[in-house]
Amino acid sequence: MLNNLQLMELHVNVLFKHDTENRIKVVNEPPYEDAPKIFIGGTDLGRVVRYSNTLDANLVEKLKPLISTNSDINLSEIINVLSSDHPLHHLSIGPAYVFPNVRNRTHTQAIQVTHENKELLKPYFPYTFEDFEYKQPCFVIIENDMPVSICCSARKTTKADEVSVFTHEDYRGRGYGIDVVNAWAEEIQKQGRTALYSTSWDNFSSQSVARKLKLLQYGTDIHIG
Repeated sequence: MLNNLQLMELHVNVLFKHDTENRIKVVNEPPYEDAPKIFIGGTDLGRVVRYSNTLDANLVEKLKPLISTNSDINLSEIINVLSSDHPLHHLSIGPAYVFPNVRNRTHTQAIQVTHENKELLKPYFPYTFEDFEYKQPCFVIIENDMPVSICCSARKTTKADEVSVFTHEDYRGRGYGIDVVNAWAEEIQKQGRTALYSTSWDNFSSQSVARKLKLLQYGTDIHIG
């Protein structure tokens, strides 16, 4: 069983591609947008910190004491130091979750999308269709001859996958999201990888899904970009 700090290491490696110096380069998902300037993943066992490979080494040395595991995080001070050299456009803070064992949970309506039936995605989820190889495993719920809820891997490594889930607004409140996510997580676990879920504190609907899924929060991550 992985501890919370090990889960956070899995998480950051799923989220971003790294260079040889363990700096983050791009988001680990097509179209591979730039990674944030700093990622901070906090757990009860310590922090996982990653700096963008675009940051000057001297700036990183200034930032390190502000983010060390032995000190409280002062976001305003970190932002002040960082913004002295780089304009900032984004700040996101939110919980990071891991799926418990979901084997044999009930999910009667979800069907797996394979190469044989992936055409059903094309009219409704064209980006998932285009990146199908990367998004597997993928599950949908069909109603009125269309996929109304979908769950797939947003980002992945050989050890873990981060979930992506969407339900058409006209079909929400029917439990489809829970159903399709459980099917995805079960498949990930069958393949021997860890199923992860993360969101932001201001995304209340996403947090509601996490509660209904009975996910386990192992930490909180901060993206400053």
